[in-house]
Amino acid sequence: MTKNDAFASPSDHEQVTLRSPAELADALPYLVGFHPDDSIVLVALHGPEGRFGGRLRLGIPEARDDWPEVSDQLAECLVTGGERRGSRPDGIIVFLRQDPAADESGQDVMERLRPLAQLLRTACGTHEVPVFEALCVSGGRFWSYCCPDQRCCPAEGTPLGIPGTSVMAAAAAYAGIRVRGSLREMEARLAPLAAPRAAEQEEALETAGEALLPRILGDADSAAVREETLVLLRRMLERFRAAVPIADTAAADLHDDRLLDPGEAAAVIIGLQDRVTRDRAAEWMEGADAEPALRLWRALARRCVGAYVEHAAVPLTLAGWVAWSSGDEPSARVALGRALRADPNYLFAKMLHEACNEGLDPEPLRRCLRRARADQAVHAAIHEELARGSGMASAPDADVAASGPEAPDAPADVSMNSSAAGASTGVAEAPADRAGTDVAEAPADGAGTDAGGGAGERAARRRGARAARSGRPTPCGPGGPRGGRDGRRPEARPRTRRRAGHRGAGGRR
Repeated sequence: MTKNDAFASPSDHEQVTLRSPAELADALPYLVGFHPDDSIVLVALHGPEGRFGGRLRLGIPEARDDWPEVSDQLAECLVTGGERRGSRPDGIIVFLRQDPAADESGQDVMERLRPLAQLLRTACGTHEVPVFEALCVSGGRFWSYCCPDQRCCPAEGTPLGIPGTSVMAAAAAYAGIRVRGSLREMEARLAPLAAPRAAEQEEALETAGEALLPRILGDADSAAVREETLVLLRRMLERFRAAVPIADTAAADLHDDRLLDPGEAAAVIIGLQDRVTRDRAAEWMEGADAEPALRLWRALARRCVGAYVEHAAVPLTLAGWVAWSSGDEPSARVALGRALRADPNYLFAKMLHEACNEGLDPEPLRRCLRRARADQAVHAAIHEELARGSGMASAPDADVAASGPEAPDAPADVSMNSSAAGASTGVAEAPADRAGTDVAEAPADGAGTDAGGGAGERAARRRGARAARSGRPTPCGPGGPRGGRDGRRPEARPRTRRRAGHRGAGGRR
Protein backbone atom coordinates (compact mmCIF):
# COMPACT_ATOMS: atom_id res chain seq x y z
CA MET A 1 0.00 0.00 0.00
CA THR A 2 0.95 3.62 -0.40
CA LYS A 3 1.14 6.40 2.13
CA ASN A 4 -2.60 6.81 2.65
CA ASP A 5 -4.01 3.38 3.49
CA ALA A 6 -7.62 4.40 4.09
CA PHE A 7 -10.05 6.27 1.87
CA ALA A 8 -13.40 7.07 3.44
CA SER A 9 -16.84 7.94 2.13
CA PRO A 10 -18.53 9.57 5.11
CA SER A 11 -22.10 10.51 5.85
CA ASP A 12 -24.01 11.53 8.89
CA HIS A 13 -25.17 7.93 9.41
CA GLU A 14 -22.56 5.59 8.00
CA GLN A 15 -18.95 5.69 6.86
CA VAL A 16 -17.32 3.25 4.47
CA THR A 17 -13.53 3.00 4.71
CA LEU A 18 -11.48 1.45 1.92
CA ARG A 19 -8.14 0.25 3.22
CA SER A 20 -6.40 -1.43 0.29
CA PRO A 21 -5.92 -1.26 -3.48
CA ALA A 22 -8.21 -4.30 -3.75
CA GLU A 23 -11.07 -2.44 -2.08
CA LEU A 24 -10.42 0.61 -4.25
CA ALA A 25 -10.50 -1.48 -7.42
CA ASP A 26 -13.77 -3.09 -6.32
CA ALA A 27 -15.26 0.34 -5.56
CA LEU A 28 -14.69 1.75 -9.07
CA PRO A 29 -18.08 0.81 -10.63
CA TYR A 30 -19.90 2.10 -7.53
CA LEU A 31 -18.08 5.41 -7.78
CA VAL A 32 -19.19 6.04 -11.36
CA GLY A 33 -22.45 4.05 -11.50
CA PHE A 34 -21.30 1.55 -14.16
CA HIS A 35 -18.26 -0.48 -15.22
CA PRO A 36 -16.21 2.14 -17.13
CA ASP A 37 -14.76 0.23 -20.09
CA ASP A 38 -11.72 1.80 -21.79
CA SER A 39 -11.69 4.74 -19.41
CA ILE A 40 -9.55 7.10 -17.39
CA VAL A 41 -11.25 7.88 -14.08
CA LEU A 42 -9.93 10.49 -11.63
CA VAL A 43 -11.37 10.72 -8.12
CA ALA A 44 -10.67 13.68 -5.82
CA LEU A 45 -9.90 13.12 -2.13
CA HIS A 46 -10.52 15.67 0.62
CA GLY A 47 -9.35 16.04 4.18
CA PRO A 48 -7.03 13.91 6.32
CA GLU A 49 -9.33 10.87 5.98
CA GLY A 50 -9.40 11.04 2.18
CA ARG A 51 -13.11 11.67 1.67
CA PHE A 52 -14.25 10.93 -1.90
CA GLY A 53 -15.16 14.05 -3.82
CA GLY A 54 -15.49 14.93 -7.47
CA ARG A 55 -14.97 12.34 -10.18
CA LEU A 56 -14.08 12.69 -13.84
CA ARG A 57 -14.18 10.06 -16.63
CA LEU A 58 -12.85 10.10 -20.17
CA GLY A 59 -12.27 7.41 -22.76
CA ILE A 60 -8.62 6.38 -23.15
CA PRO A 61 -7.33 8.00 -26.36
CA GLU A 62 -6.01 5.53 -28.92
CA ALA A 63 -3.30 7.94 -30.09
CA ARG A 64 -0.44 8.04 -27.58
CA ASP A 65 0.51 11.51 -28.84
CA ASP A 66 -2.71 12.80 -27.24
CA TRP A 67 -1.91 11.42 -23.78
CA PRO A 68 0.08 14.43 -22.48
CA GLU A 69 -2.61 16.95 -23.41
CA VAL A 70 -5.38 14.70 -22.10
CA SER A 71 -3.56 14.27 -18.78
CA ASP A 72 -3.05 18.02 -18.36
CA GLN A 73 -6.69 18.80 -19.15
CA LEU A 74 -8.13 16.15 -16.85
CA ALA A 75 -5.95 17.19 -13.90
CA GLU A 76 -6.81 20.84 -14.45
CA CYS A 77 -10.53 20.08 -14.73
CA LEU A 78 -10.66 18.09 -11.50
CA VAL A 79 -8.60 20.54 -9.45
CA THR A 80 -10.18 23.75 -10.73
CA GLY A 81 -13.66 22.22 -10.47
CA GLY A 82 -13.05 21.57 -6.77
CA GLU A 83 -11.65 25.08 -6.29
CA ARG A 84 -14.78 26.61 -7.82
CA ARG A 85 -16.80 24.83 -5.17
CA GLY A 86 -14.46 25.95 -2.41
CA SER A 87 -13.02 22.48 -1.82
CA ARG A 88 -9.65 22.03 -3.47
CA PRO A 89 -8.65 18.33 -3.59
CA ASP A 90 -5.98 17.18 -1.16
CA GLY A 91 -5.22 14.12 -3.23
CA ILE A 92 -6.34 12.15 -6.29
CA ILE A 93 -6.84 8.49 -7.17
CA VAL A 94 -6.26 7.47 -10.78
CA PHE A 95 -7.98 4.46 -12.39
CA LEU A 96 -7.17 3.10 -15.85
CA ARG A 97 -9.72 0.53 -17.01
CA GLN A 98 -9.27 -1.33 -20.31
CA ASP A 99 -9.90 -4.90 -21.44
CA PRO A 100 -7.07 -6.79 -23.16
CA ALA A 101 -7.05 -7.06 -26.94
CA ALA A 102 -7.11 -10.49 -28.59
CA ASP A 103 -3.33 -10.86 -28.46
CA GLU A 104 -2.82 -9.23 -25.04
CA SER A 105 -2.92 -10.18 -21.40
CA GLY A 106 -4.02 -7.92 -18.60
CA GLN A 107 -0.37 -7.44 -17.65
CA ASP A 108 0.39 -6.32 -21.22
CA VAL A 109 -2.35 -3.69 -20.92
CA MET A 110 -0.92 -2.52 -17.60
CA GLU A 111 2.55 -2.06 -19.10
CA ARG A 112 1.19 -0.38 -22.23
CA LEU A 113 -0.74 2.15 -20.12
CA ARG A 114 2.07 2.78 -17.65
CA PRO A 115 3.27 5.95 -19.49
CA LEU A 116 -0.30 7.32 -19.35
CA ALA A 117 -0.45 6.68 -15.61
CA GLN A 118 2.84 8.51 -15.14
CA LEU A 119 1.64 11.47 -17.23
CA LEU A 120 -1.51 11.72 -15.11
CA ARG A 121 0.54 11.60 -11.89
CA THR A 122 2.85 14.32 -13.20
CA ALA A 123 -0.07 16.49 -14.35
CA CYS A 124 -1.73 16.27 -10.93
CA GLY A 125 1.58 17.07 -9.28
CA THR A 126 1.86 20.19 -11.42
CA HIS A 127 -1.22 21.45 -9.56
CA GLU A 128 0.43 20.48 -6.28
CA VAL A 129 -2.10 17.70 -5.69
CA PRO A 130 -0.50 14.29 -5.10
CA VAL A 131 -1.77 11.03 -6.59
CA PHE A 132 -2.15 8.66 -3.63
CA GLU A 133 -2.91 5.63 -5.78
CA ALA A 134 -2.96 4.78 -9.50
CA LEU A 135 -4.58 1.48 -10.46
CA CYS A 136 -4.90 -0.39 -13.74
CA VAL A 137 -7.86 -2.78 -13.99
CA SER A 138 -7.76 -5.25 -16.88
CA GLY A 139 -8.68 -8.86 -17.57
CA GLY A 140 -10.22 -9.46 -14.16
CA ARG A 141 -7.09 -8.30 -12.30
CA PHE A 142 -5.68 -5.03 -11.03
CA TRP A 143 -2.19 -3.55 -10.64
CA SER A 144 -0.88 -0.60 -8.65
CA TYR A 145 1.49 1.85 -10.34
CA CYS A 146 2.37 3.34 -6.95
CA CYS A 147 2.87 0.40 -4.61
CA PRO A 148 6.23 -1.40 -4.75
CA ASP A 149 5.25 -4.00 -2.14
CA GLN A 150 5.02 -7.41 -3.85
CA ARG A 151 3.12 -8.81 -0.88
CA CYS A 152 -0.02 -6.82 -1.64
CA CYS A 153 0.62 -5.80 -5.26
CA PRO A 154 2.38 -8.68 -7.08
CA ALA A 155 3.79 -8.23 -10.58
CA GLU A 156 1.25 -10.67 -12.09
CA GLY A 157 -1.61 -8.61 -10.68
CA THR A 158 -4.25 -9.36 -8.10
CA PRO A 159 -7.59 -10.99 -9.02
CA LEU A 160 -10.63 -8.80 -8.50
CA GLY A 161 -13.00 -9.91 -5.78
CA ILE A 162 -16.24 -11.74 -6.45
CA PRO A 163 -18.79 -9.08 -7.49
CA GLY A 164 -21.15 -8.03 -4.74
CA THR A 165 -19.09 -9.39 -1.84
CA SER A 166 -17.07 -6.29 -0.82
CA VAL A 167 -17.80 -3.75 1.89
CA MET A 168 -18.51 -1.17 -0.82
CA ALA A 169 -21.02 -3.47 -2.51
CA ALA A 170 -22.82 -4.04 0.79
CA ALA A 171 -22.95 -0.31 1.54
CA ALA A 172 -24.16 0.46 -1.99
CA ALA A 173 -26.92 -2.15 -1.72
CA TYR A 174 -27.99 -0.66 1.60
CA ALA A 175 -28.05 2.83 0.06
CA GLY A 176 -30.03 1.68 -2.99
CA ILE A 177 -27.17 2.35 -5.41
CA ARG A 178 -26.98 0.01 -8.39
CA VAL A 179 -24.37 -0.54 -11.07
CA ARG A 180 -25.88 -0.23 -14.55
CA GLY A 181 -23.75 -2.80 -16.38
CA SER A 182 -20.75 -1.71 -18.43
CA LEU A 183 -20.27 1.49 -20.38
CA ARG A 184 -20.08 -0.59 -23.54
CA GLU A 185 -23.49 -2.12 -22.81
CA MET A 186 -25.03 1.28 -22.06
CA GLU A 187 -23.70 2.75 -25.30
CA ALA A 188 -24.89 -0.28 -27.30
CA ARG A 189 -28.46 0.65 -26.37
CA LEU A 190 -28.00 3.95 -28.21
CA ALA A 191 -25.93 2.79 -31.20
CA PRO A 192 -27.37 2.90 -34.76
CA LEU A 193 -29.04 -0.17 -36.19
CA ALA A 194 -26.79 -2.56 -38.09
CA ALA A 195 -27.27 -4.04 -41.54
CA PRO A 196 -29.52 -5.14 -43.12
CA ARG A 197 -32.14 -3.05 -41.28
CA ALA A 198 -29.99 0.08 -41.49
CA ALA A 199 -30.31 0.27 -45.29
CA GLU A 200 -34.12 0.26 -45.16
CA GLN A 201 -34.13 2.91 -42.45
CA GLU A 202 -31.68 5.16 -44.31
CA GLU A 203 -33.84 5.01 -47.43
CA ALA A 204 -36.86 6.00 -45.33
CA LEU A 205 -34.90 8.92 -43.89
CA GLU A 206 -33.93 10.05 -47.39
CA THR A 207 -37.57 10.06 -48.44
CA ALA A 208 -38.79 11.82 -45.28
CA GLY A 209 -36.03 14.42 -45.48
CA GLU A 210 -36.90 15.37 -49.05
CA ALA A 211 -40.55 15.71 -48.14
CA LEU A 212 -40.35 17.42 -44.73
CA LEU A 213 -37.24 19.60 -44.53
CA PRO A 214 -38.45 22.18 -47.08
CA ARG A 215 -41.73 22.39 -45.13
CA ILE A 216 -39.96 22.73 -41.78
CA LEU A 217 -37.72 25.53 -43.07
CA GLY A 218 -40.56 27.35 -44.75
CA ASP A 219 -42.72 29.72 -42.72
CA ALA A 220 -45.97 28.71 -44.39
CA ASP A 221 -46.04 25.00 -43.57
CA SER A 222 -43.76 24.59 -40.53
CA ALA A 223 -46.61 24.74 -38.00
CA ALA A 224 -48.47 21.95 -39.81
CA VAL A 225 -45.35 19.73 -39.79
CA ARG A 226 -44.92 20.35 -36.07
CA GLU A 227 -48.46 19.25 -35.33
CA GLU A 228 -48.16 16.20 -37.58
CA THR A 229 -44.92 15.20 -35.85
CA LEU A 230 -46.36 15.63 -32.36
CA VAL A 231 -49.49 13.64 -33.23
CA LEU A 232 -47.32 10.80 -34.54
CA LEU A 233 -45.07 10.99 -31.47
CA ARG A 234 -48.05 10.80 -29.13
CA ARG A 235 -49.27 7.66 -30.92
CA MET A 236 -45.80 6.14 -30.55
CA LEU A 237 -45.67 7.09 -26.88
CA GLU A 238 -48.99 5.35 -26.24
CA ARG A 239 -47.72 2.28 -28.09
CA PHE A 240 -44.61 2.16 -25.88
CA ARG A 241 -46.67 2.76 -22.75
CA ALA A 242 -48.93 -0.19 -23.58
CA ALA A 243 -46.02 -2.59 -24.21
CA VAL A 244 -45.34 -5.28 -21.60
CA PRO A 245 -42.12 -4.48 -19.64
CA ILE A 246 -39.14 -6.77 -20.33
CA ALA A 247 -36.38 -7.07 -17.73
CA ASP A 248 -33.55 -8.05 -20.10
CA THR A 249 -32.27 -4.83 -21.71
CA ALA A 250 -31.21 -6.38 -25.02
CA ALA A 251 -34.57 -8.14 -25.45
CA ALA A 252 -36.41 -4.97 -24.38
CA ASP A 253 -34.59 -2.84 -26.98
CA LEU A 254 -35.26 -5.40 -29.71
CA HIS A 255 -38.95 -5.40 -28.78
CA ASP A 256 -39.03 -1.58 -28.82
CA ASP A 257 -37.44 -1.53 -32.27
CA ARG A 258 -40.28 -3.70 -33.55
CA LEU A 259 -42.80 -1.10 -32.35
CA LEU A 260 -41.56 1.42 -34.93
CA ASP A 261 -42.13 1.41 -38.66
CA PRO A 262 -39.17 2.77 -40.69
CA GLY A 263 -41.35 5.37 -42.40
CA GLU A 264 -42.96 6.78 -39.27
CA ALA A 265 -39.64 6.69 -37.41
CA ALA A 266 -38.03 8.67 -40.24
CA ALA A 267 -40.84 11.22 -40.21
CA VAL A 268 -40.51 11.97 -36.50
CA ILE A 269 -36.69 12.01 -36.62
CA ILE A 270 -36.81 14.68 -39.31
CA GLY A 271 -39.67 16.50 -37.58
CA LEU A 272 -37.77 16.61 -34.27
CA GLN A 273 -34.98 18.61 -35.92
CA ASP A 274 -37.34 21.57 -35.54
CA ARG A 275 -36.55 23.30 -32.25
CA VAL A 276 -40.14 24.07 -31.32
CA THR A 277 -41.19 20.45 -31.85
CA ARG A 278 -38.25 19.27 -29.76
CA ASP A 279 -39.24 21.61 -26.92
CA ARG A 280 -42.79 20.26 -26.91
CA ALA A 281 -41.47 16.69 -26.84
CA ALA A 282 -39.09 17.56 -23.97
CA GLU A 283 -42.14 18.09 -21.74
CA TRP A 284 -42.58 14.29 -21.54
CA MET A 285 -40.09 14.12 -18.69
CA GLU A 286 -41.83 12.94 -15.53
CA GLY A 287 -44.58 10.77 -14.11
CA ALA A 288 -46.12 8.14 -16.34
CA ASP A 289 -44.56 9.69 -19.45
CA ALA A 290 -40.91 9.33 -18.41
CA GLU A 291 -40.33 5.58 -18.83
CA PRO A 292 -42.02 5.13 -22.25
CA ALA A 293 -40.52 8.42 -23.47
CA LEU A 294 -37.01 7.29 -22.55
CA ARG A 295 -37.49 4.03 -24.44
CA LEU A 296 -38.92 5.92 -27.42
CA TRP A 297 -35.99 8.35 -27.60
CA ARG A 298 -33.52 5.47 -27.40
CA ALA A 299 -35.32 3.61 -30.18
CA LEU A 300 -35.38 6.72 -32.40
CA ALA A 301 -31.68 7.35 -31.74
CA ARG A 302 -30.93 3.83 -32.98
CA ARG A 303 -32.82 4.65 -36.18
CA CYS A 304 -30.42 7.50 -37.07
CA VAL A 305 -28.20 5.51 -39.41
CA GLY A 306 -25.73 6.05 -42.23
CA ALA A 307 -25.65 9.62 -43.48
CA TYR A 308 -28.16 10.60 -40.79
CA VAL A 309 -26.15 9.81 -37.66
CA GLU A 310 -25.96 13.53 -36.85
CA HIS A 311 -29.75 13.60 -36.55
CA ALA A 312 -29.39 11.39 -33.47
CA ALA A 313 -28.28 14.44 -31.47
CA VAL A 314 -31.93 15.33 -30.79
CA PRO A 315 -33.34 11.97 -29.60
CA LEU A 316 -30.09 11.27 -27.69
CA THR A 317 -30.38 14.61 -25.91
CA LEU A 318 -34.02 13.96 -25.09
CA ALA A 319 -33.04 10.52 -23.75
CA GLY A 320 -30.36 12.15 -21.62
CA TRP A 321 -32.81 14.75 -20.36
CA VAL A 322 -35.46 12.18 -19.35
CA ALA A 323 -32.84 9.95 -17.69
CA TRP A 324 -31.45 12.89 -15.71
CA SER A 325 -34.93 14.12 -14.81
CA SER A 326 -35.70 10.58 -13.55
CA GLY A 327 -32.58 10.48 -11.36
CA ASP A 328 -30.44 8.21 -13.57
CA GLU A 329 -27.37 10.43 -13.93
CA PRO A 330 -24.96 7.79 -15.32
CA SER A 331 -27.33 6.94 -18.18
CA ALA A 332 -27.95 10.65 -18.77
CA ARG A 333 -24.24 11.38 -19.14
CA VAL A 334 -23.76 8.50 -21.57
CA ALA A 335 -26.65 9.69 -23.76
CA LEU A 336 -25.57 13.33 -23.66
CA GLY A 337 -21.97 12.35 -24.44
CA ARG A 338 -23.13 10.47 -27.55
CA ALA A 339 -25.32 13.44 -28.53
CA LEU A 340 -22.28 15.73 -28.44
CA ARG A 341 -20.30 13.27 -30.52
CA ALA A 342 -23.11 13.25 -33.08
CA ASP A 343 -23.25 17.06 -33.13
CA PRO A 344 -20.62 18.85 -30.98
CA ASN A 345 -22.37 22.20 -31.51
CA TYR A 346 -25.84 21.16 -30.37
CA LEU A 347 -26.63 23.78 -27.72
CA PHE A 348 -29.37 21.89 -25.86
CA ALA A 349 -27.04 18.90 -25.36
CA LYS A 350 -24.18 21.18 -24.30
CA MET A 351 -26.24 22.91 -21.65
CA LEU A 352 -27.73 19.69 -20.27
CA HIS A 353 -24.27 18.12 -20.20
CA GLU A 354 -22.97 21.06 -18.19
CA ALA A 355 -25.94 21.03 -15.82
CA CYS A 356 -25.61 17.30 -15.20
CA ASN A 357 -21.86 17.58 -14.64
CA GLU A 358 -22.40 20.47 -12.21
CA GLY A 359 -24.68 18.23 -10.16
CA LEU A 360 -27.61 20.63 -10.46
CA ASP A 361 -31.12 19.69 -9.39
CA PRO A 362 -33.28 19.10 -12.52
CA GLU A 363 -36.44 20.42 -10.85
CA PRO A 364 -35.69 24.13 -11.52
CA LEU A 365 -35.06 23.18 -15.14
CA ARG A 366 -38.41 21.37 -15.31
CA ARG A 367 -40.12 24.49 -13.99
CA CYS A 368 -38.35 26.67 -16.55
CA LEU A 369 -39.03 24.21 -19.36
CA ARG A 370 -42.76 24.50 -18.83
CA ARG A 371 -42.62 28.19 -19.70
CA ALA A 372 -39.58 28.66 -21.98
CA ARG A 373 -37.72 27.21 -24.92
CA ALA A 374 -35.57 24.24 -23.92
CA ASP A 375 -32.08 25.73 -24.39
CA GLN A 376 -33.18 28.99 -22.74
CA ALA A 377 -34.70 26.99 -19.89
CA VAL A 378 -31.49 25.04 -19.32
CA HIS A 379 -29.39 28.19 -19.38
CA ALA A 380 -31.73 29.96 -16.95
CA ALA A 381 -31.83 26.99 -14.58
CA ILE A 382 -28.06 26.56 -14.59
CA HIS A 383 -27.49 30.23 -13.89
CA GLU A 384 -30.11 30.20 -11.15
CA GLU A 385 -28.50 27.24 -9.40
CA LEU A 386 -24.93 28.48 -9.78
CA ALA A 387 -25.92 31.94 -8.60
CA ARG A 388 -27.63 30.45 -5.57
CA GLY A 389 -24.49 28.50 -4.72
CA SER A 390 -22.08 31.42 -5.16
CA GLY A 391 -24.27 34.24 -3.88
CA MET A 392 -24.26 35.92 -7.29
CA ALA A 393 -27.38 37.65 -8.59
CA SER A 394 -26.41 38.80 -12.08
CA ALA A 395 -28.69 38.12 -15.04
CA PRO A 396 -27.84 35.22 -17.40
CA ASP A 397 -25.97 36.05 -20.57
CA ALA A 398 -27.32 34.17 -23.58
CA ASP A 399 -24.03 34.46 -25.46
CA VAL A 400 -22.21 32.53 -22.75
CA ALA A 401 -24.42 29.51 -23.38
CA ALA A 402 -22.93 29.03 -26.81
CA SER A 403 -19.47 28.24 -25.48
CA GLY A 404 -18.39 24.63 -24.91
CA PRO A 405 -18.95 23.25 -21.40
CA GLU A 406 -16.10 22.41 -19.14
CA ALA A 407 -15.97 19.00 -17.50
CA PRO A 408 -16.14 19.86 -13.81
CA ASP A 409 -16.08 17.35 -11.07
CA ALA A 410 -19.18 15.90 -9.50
CA PRO A 411 -20.39 17.16 -6.15
CA ALA A 412 -17.98 16.54 -3.31
CA ASP A 413 -18.82 14.53 -0.19
CA VAL A 414 -19.93 11.12 -1.38
CA SER A 415 -22.58 9.84 1.01
CA MET A 416 -23.42 6.18 1.35
CA ASN A 417 -26.79 6.54 3.04
CA SER A 418 -29.99 6.12 1.06
CA SER A 419 -30.85 9.81 1.08
CA ALA A 420 -27.67 10.59 -0.82
CA ALA A 421 -27.74 7.71 -3.27
CA GLY A 422 -28.00 10.03 -6.25
CA ALA A 423 -24.96 12.07 -5.28
CA SER A 424 -22.89 9.04 -4.54
CA THR A 425 -22.80 7.88 -8.17
CA GLY A 426 -22.25 11.25 -9.82
CA VAL A 427 -19.28 11.46 -12.17
CA ALA A 428 -18.51 14.21 -14.63
CA GLU A 429 -17.97 13.19 -18.23
CA ALA A 430 -15.35 15.15 -20.13
CA PRO A 431 -17.06 16.38 -23.32
CA ALA A 432 -15.81 14.99 -26.61
CA ASP A 433 -15.06 18.42 -28.08
CA ARG A 434 -12.38 19.39 -25.53
CA ALA A 435 -9.39 19.87 -27.80
CA GLY A 436 -9.98 16.50 -29.44
CA THR A 437 -9.23 14.57 -26.29
CA ASP A 438 -11.80 11.83 -26.78
CA VAL A 439 -9.90 10.35 -29.69
CA ALA A 440 -11.02 6.77 -29.15
CA GLU A 441 -14.69 7.73 -29.41
CA ALA A 442 -14.54 10.63 -31.87
CA PRO A 443 -16.85 9.86 -34.84
CA ALA A 444 -15.84 10.39 -38.42
CA ASP A 445 -17.44 13.30 -40.20
CA GLY A 446 -20.74 12.13 -41.58
CA ALA A 447 -20.20 13.81 -44.91
CA GLY A 448 -16.87 12.06 -45.35
CA THR A 449 -18.37 8.61 -44.89
CA ASP A 450 -20.80 8.79 -47.81
CA ALA A 451 -19.75 6.93 -50.94
CA GLY A 452 -20.57 8.04 -54.44
CA GLY A 453 -21.96 11.29 -55.79
CA GLY A 454 -24.74 11.62 -53.20
CA ALA A 455 -22.47 12.85 -50.40
CA GLY A 456 -22.94 16.52 -51.25
CA GLU A 457 -26.72 16.34 -51.19
CA ARG A 458 -26.76 14.29 -47.98
CA ALA A 459 -24.46 16.80 -46.33
CA ALA A 460 -26.73 19.59 -47.54
CA ARG A 461 -29.75 17.91 -46.01
CA ARG A 462 -27.84 17.55 -42.74
CA ARG A 463 -27.05 21.27 -42.85
CA GLY A 464 -30.75 21.88 -43.30
CA ALA A 465 -31.51 19.74 -40.26
CA ARG A 466 -28.98 21.71 -38.21
CA ALA A 467 -30.63 24.92 -39.36
CA ALA A 468 -34.01 23.53 -38.30
CA ARG A 469 -32.68 22.65 -34.83
CA SER A 470 -31.26 26.15 -34.40
CA GLY A 471 -34.44 27.85 -35.62
CA ARG A 472 -32.78 29.57 -38.59
CA PRO A 473 -34.88 29.75 -41.80
CA THR A 474 -31.83 28.72 -43.84
CA PRO A 475 -32.22 27.04 -47.24
CA CYS A 476 -30.95 23.47 -47.04
CA GLY A 477 -30.56 22.42 -50.66
CA PRO A 478 -27.33 22.23 -52.62
CA GLY A 479 -25.91 25.71 -53.04
CA GLY A 480 -27.71 27.06 -49.97
CA PRO A 481 -25.72 29.13 -47.46
CA ARG A 482 -24.22 27.32 -44.49
CA GLY A 483 -25.16 29.43 -41.50
CA GLY A 484 -22.70 29.81 -38.65
CA ARG A 485 -23.81 28.86 -35.17
CA ASP A 486 -21.90 31.79 -33.73
CA GLY A 487 -24.14 34.31 -35.49
CA ARG A 488 -21.60 35.32 -38.14
CA ARG A 489 -22.79 36.00 -41.65
CA PRO A 490 -22.92 32.72 -43.58
CA GLU A 491 -20.80 32.32 -46.68
CA ALA A 492 -22.23 31.03 -49.93
CA ARG A 493 -21.20 27.50 -50.89
CA PRO A 494 -20.79 26.26 -54.47
CA ARG A 495 -23.67 24.31 -55.92
CA THR A 496 -23.27 20.55 -55.55
CA ARG A 497 -23.82 18.49 -58.69
CA ARG A 498 -26.91 16.27 -58.49
CA ARG A 499 -26.30 12.57 -58.94
CA ALA A 500 -27.64 10.82 -61.99
CA GLY A 501 -31.24 9.74 -61.71
CA HIS A 502 -32.18 12.38 -59.14
CA ARG A 503 -35.58 13.92 -59.58
CA GLY A 504 -35.25 17.18 -61.48
CA ALA A 505 -32.27 15.96 -63.51
CA GLY A 506 -34.42 14.14 -66.02
CA GLY A 507 -34.41 10.88 -64.15
CA ARG A 508 -36.38 9.03 -61.46
CA ARG A 509 -35.35 8.04 -57.94
